[in-house]
Amino acid sequence: MSNPSLLILPGDGIGPEVMAEVRKIIGWYGANRGLNFDVSEDLVGGAAYDKHGTPLTDATMAKAQEVDAVLLGAVGGPKYDVLDFSVKPERGLLRLRKEMDLYANLRPAQCFDALADFSSLKKNVVAGLDIMIIRELTSGVYFGEPRGIFKEGNERVGINTQRYTESEIERVARSGFEMARKRGNKLCSMEKANVMESGVLWREVVQRIGDTEYPDVELSHMYADAGAMQLTRWPKQFDVIVTDNLFGDLLSDLAAMLTGSLGMLPSASLGAPMANGRPKALYEPVHGSAPDIAGQGKANPIACILSFAMALRYSFDQGDEATRLEKAVEAVLADGFRTADLLGEEGVSPVSTSEMGDAVLKALDASIA
Repeated sequence: MSNPSLLILPGDGIGPEVMAEVRKIIGWYGANRGLNFDVSEDLVGGAAYDKHGTPLTDATMAKAQEVDAVLLGAVGGPKYDVLDFSVKPERGLLRLRKEMDLYANLRPAQCFDALADFSSLKKNVVAGLDIMIIRELTSGVYFGEPRGIFKEGNERVGINTQRYTESEIERVARSGFEMARKRGNKLCSMEKANVMESGVLWREVVQRIGDTEYPDVELSHMYADAGAMQLTRWPKQFDVIVTDNLFGDLLSDLAAMLTGSLGMLPSASLGAPMANGRPKALYEPVHGSAPDIAGQGKANPIACILSFAMALRYSFDQGDEATRLEKAVEAVLADGFRTADLLGEEGVSPVSTSEMGDAVLKALDASIA
């Protein structure tokens, strides 16, 4: 039986540094848990543009379609701001999401006990926080047509179209309901039905799916702006949130900062099942490429490591091993290891990217001792 396959796309900025720590973790699982992966690596984003003149080659896209899962570091940076929109690094990521049809973006926001003081909110508001935001990822305003910058009379106008079909809403709604069943059996759907026709359709479709297929799940609806307010007021009222592409982008980043740092949070982008029954999948940290600290050993690898934990759970049916890795990260944080983005305690010196990765390896060793 062949090993499961992984395509690693380190990307730009700190992407290669944090992905190097994930490769150590992958190696540990092969050496200690009998979980071996066939790992390949390629370019995406600015790195791909520098070599090939495009943020994602057709060959790399074909590889992504063939493997069991893709791990991505981060893309982008100021040096690429002058490029035409069509070849900016982010277009490579959007192409992966669109052509792999990764319609459900899972973004957990969990506040580790050791980091509760790092949030900008009061400790009692965020301590124990564990919510999941499911963002529709392949439609909506980021992909709708018409789009572009056009001349109207004596001035230019920028146009982006918010567009959703019933089937696009149905499938991500089902992802939300299924996730709710695995957690607290509670789902909140967020849109702007008060001012947007696409929001009216969204609410109607989600309610219908809930009534006919998931009557056991407690369903509520909330306008997305009110949802943002409630996330900062009392986030623990939520368990699973499902929302569209634009609002999901904003709300998940907001939720990320409730936990203290974008550098801590992973994400999974899942699509339709492949022949083996597992979904097409891409895993990546929520944080960006942070070019200002690239190459300095200051990057926090935890989000990328936890993204691999999500891959273990959702792509390789290794829930117990995913939990092992998550607990190893929690133990490292409880022991006081901090990268530069997590400083704030007196007398605490930052560890480097590689030192944080090595600490997680030692915690994994301890888990099987």
